Amino acid sequence: MTRAACLMVQGTASGVGKSLLTAALCRIFARAGHRVAPFKAQNMSLNAAVTVDGGEIGRAQAVQAAAAGVEPTVDMNPILLKPEADDRSQIVVHGRARGRASWRDYTRLAPTLWATIVESLERLRRTHDLVLIEGAGSPVEINLSVDLANMRIAALANAPVVLVGDIERGGVFAALVGTLSLLAPDDRARVAGLVINRVRGDASILRPGIDLIASQTGVPVLGAVPHLGAAALPEEDSLDLLADGRDVGDARIVIAVPRLPHIANFDDLEPLVAEPGVAVRFVTRAEAIDDADVVVLPGSKTTLADLAWLRERGLDAAILRAAHDGRRLVIGLCGGYQMLGERLEDSEHVESSITSAAGLGLLPIVTTFEREKATRRVHGTVLSGGPLAAAAGAPVAGYEIHCGRTSVNGGTPVFALGEGGDATTRTDGTAVGAVLGTYVHGCFASGPLRRALLGAAALRKRVDPDPRWGADTLADRYDRVADRVGAALDLDALARLMRCPLGAAAS
Repeated sequence: MTRAACLMVQGTASGVGKSLLTAALCRIFARAGHRVAPFKAQNMSLNAAVTVDGGEIGRAQAVQAAAAGVEPTVDMNPILLKPEADDRSQIVVHGRARGRASWRDYTRLAPTLWATIVESLERLRRTHDLVLIEGAGSPVEINLSVDLANMRIAALANAPVVLVGDIERGGVFAALVGTLSLLAPDDRARVAGLVINRVRGDASILRPGIDLIASQTGVPVLGAVPHLGAAALPEEDSLDLLADGRDVGDARIVIAVPRLPHIANFDDLEPLVAEPGVAVRFVTRAEAIDDADVVVLPGSKTTLADLAWLRERGLDAAILRAAHDGRRLVIGLCGGYQMLGERLEDSEHVESSITSAAGLGLLPIVTTFEREKATRRVHGTVLSGGPLAAAAGAPVAGYEIHCGRTSVNGGTPVFALGEGGDATTRTDGTAVGAVLGTYVHGCFASGPLRRALLGAAALRKRVDPDPRWGADTLADRYDRVADRVGAALDLDALARLMRCPLGAAAS
């Protein structure tokens, strides 16, 4: 049986753009007619997605699968670590939560997970033409004794490695050469090319440095990829979150998102980041919420602890002002939805040591945390109530990942939902006036929903809506990213490394 060729994208550090470049390559080679699958053996992220069978995987692999035009599966990210504290993570294996562990405990457990990784990669290689593998962090974390995500995977797949450095961080040439110098000889020999990412302006000024590192290391530079701007594709790494004080310029609508300590699935906001005239700010100060037109309370891995953090910083009072002054919208997503309610109960200490806490009291709901996690894909339509009324009847699709069971005692439901191939069978969410909450991650991917939300905010602000709002789709963005990345890379050299001809279909 023929097994798929493999190529691995590694980086000099976290957040250098591995996920985006892997997604772009998925699109490029899928457009060339190849059956492409992404793969990341071990991922650490609070941005998760849900597969058809209800399994959790890293959001980046779901995006990469969509770019490749294939359905995401748990084999594409067999090990997912979801941080719950500085020294503890939930461990998800083949899409299912298997408990929690400190880092020291995980280093003892990790060797037993190798067989799971091997099985997943083998299944992907049997059913695809090409597997594009993403590494994690840096391949030269020399203080760590366990590597389930970088050079050991490259050796397993016999995959050539492309090493990516981010010029925005500064010192990109030193980062690339330093990484190569710390690799063991066998691992260094696997590095077949270097890529400089996030170049602004004229890339030709890099030529002397490119020529020098190529001559000194013997590894060719396969391209200098331009900076693709905000929200080119959904990002995974929390290093990409924006901070207080970001210049909003002449933005028509400003959206404030509390930067919770355990923020989860913040990629929900990226369709809004990509909208023209919309500024999304991740904030930690109450005055930043006072200056916004829309407040979005995002998801959280530890909802009760993050709710306490909101109160410590006075953000709760700012959110209440936003909800009551009639000029702004307040939206809660998943954990943020729970926070907007009347109470949160955790008698079994599923999320934290806190047993019970009052919510912000903006929605008539009560949430009780349970050990069994809900992970499911959903689809349906927007209902007619609340700030999304202009999108009534429009389709919406997404996924749920939460441990809380929420009882609703009033308000107006937001969505009519179904699961799998079923018709709509239940409602989700609650809206009261200018406040609404929902469990549906990914709902902002709906163009009509974004147009309705931003239009409602513009009406309250008494500014004209932008006619372009809601027009962009993820499919459009995959193609634009693939075009720009493809134009910057030596695709013929990459195709030769993988023995996967590009052909006319990639143009």
